Amino acid sequence: MINNRTIERQFHVNEVVVRVKKILFILFGCLLTASGILFLRHGHLVTGGTAGLALSLAYLSRLPFDLVFFIINIPFYVFSFFRMGMKFTLATICSISTLTLLTSIDHFLPAFSISIWLSSILGGSLIGIGVIFLFKNGSSLGGAQILTLFLQKRFGFNPGYVNFLFDFIVVLISFYLVGITKGLLSILSIAVTSFLIASYKNQISLPKGNKKNYQVESTMALNK
Repeated sequence: MINNRTIERQFHVNEVVVRVKKILFILFGCLLTASGILFLRHGHLVTGGTAGLALSLAYLSRLPFDLVFFIINIPFYVFSFFRMGMKFTLATICSISTLTLLTSIDHFLPAFSISIWLSSILGGSLIGIGVIFLFKNGSSLGGAQILTLFLQKRFGFNPGYVNFLFDFIVVLISFYLVGITKGLLSILSIAVTSFLIASYKNQISLPKGNKKNYQVESTMALNK
């Protein structure tokens, strides 16, 4: 006969397994996203999100990219803390740190070039799949992705469309860096990313709930 202590022990084991799987899936998502970014880099294309915006602003202001990127994300971190909860915010900060570490490996890789068409499609696909893994496991890459999840929860907006709109504006700002041709292929890349996110919106959606328990539900929903 199974006693309460055995049930509690089994529940604890299952909880640990779930948490470990979440961490592994988040790491895998960061790895896919980092690979996609590297493909875009070596195709000399630009990306969207706060990373792309920080790159453009760093070029205009001549400030270090890391400093601009950090400053841009501060209001999003504050917003995430109050609207998405502590766990989601910490997971997002860890994901951004992991992504930064993984993309820095590029400095140790041999120089190589890649077709801009392949760079656009493959890079966009890897980033899209990576972001889906992050969303489904209670994390994000900060910036507009936090706002994307909030708007999906609050107003039912399609996360893929919101993501594309923000990235599209950022890439347009970056046109002067890469030219029209590569700029258009950069837009194709973010379109691929956003299409994948939009296709999986039901799997990454946050459940509806009242405002009072929003912080708890926003974290729990992404575990499903």
